Amino acid sequence: MSDFLFFLEVSLAGLGSGALLSLTALAFVLIYKATQVINLAISEILMMGAYIFFAFAAGLGLSPWLALPLAIAGGGIIGGIVERGVIRSMLGESPISIFMVTVGLGSVLVGLVEFIWGANPRTLPDFIGSAPVFIGELYVSRKIAVGFCVAAVVIAVFLVLFRYWRGGVALRATASDQAAAYSCGINVPAVFSLSWIIGCGAAAGAGVLLGAIGGISPTMGAFGLSALVVVIVGGMDSVAGALIAGLVIGLVEAWAGTYLGGEYKSVSTFLILILMLMVRPYGLFGTREIERL
Repeated sequence: MSDFLFFLEVSLAGLGSGALLSLTALAFVLIYKATQVINLAISEILMMGAYIFFAFAAGLGLSPWLALPLAIAGGGIIGGIVERGVIRSMLGESPISIFMVTVGLGSVLVGLVEFIWGANPRTLPDFIGSAPVFIGELYVSRKIAVGFCVAAVVIAVFLVLFRYWRGGVALRATASDQAAAYSCGINVPAVFSLSWIIGCGAAAGAGVLLGAIGGISPTMGAFGLSALVVVIVGGMDSVAGALIAGLVIGLVEAWAGTYLGGEYKSVSTFLILILMLMVRPYGLFGTREIERL
């Protein structure tokens, strides 16, 4: 195989990982746009989605195709409970207080998983298959290819819903101006709940895809840190930024891990983060806030 073909294969793998990063970042953006809350527990809800899938598919012996929507629903239920029971009562508090609540929630979820399933890594039932996918002469892992395609379809569906669905319009209106949304008769608290349910459900689905590729463990939430970098680089309130930055960071991580060594994947990711914060702290496509004194 030529060096160029190998580079293309690495790049395709990076795009597959980047699509999952974009899907997870979309969950961050949905919640932040609607509620102005940085939900760091998205990483652990991603992990919970994978373990809920494992519980239904391996524990109860259900079909993986039935366990998958149940896992997504489970993530959405967790998001709805957290928003209604914890976050809503803290509206008006300082952002750092709410942020620390989400950090604590993440630790609780990790402890819950370790208590129920233990700390050892596990393998999800194989519902994707392992037959290789070839694009011309290029080899792509089937799981990476399926993960990319599913993430792309889900993201496309989200974009269509935001544009044409009544709930999506209400979410965009609430994100733009909560007071104006109230005056137009939009149920803003319901939109808050909807954003958490959809965002956490998307994160749970991404967790199942990620677990199908690399297995599951209580530490798999670390993937969410890369997704948080994606959100900051793309812009905290930009869906387009999450999509583009996810693919870019997926490519950079793949190139760095292949040509420099696996230990440089995180180094390259956070180097991009530092440079972006220095040059454009509101992200590539984020809204630049101007404060007048």
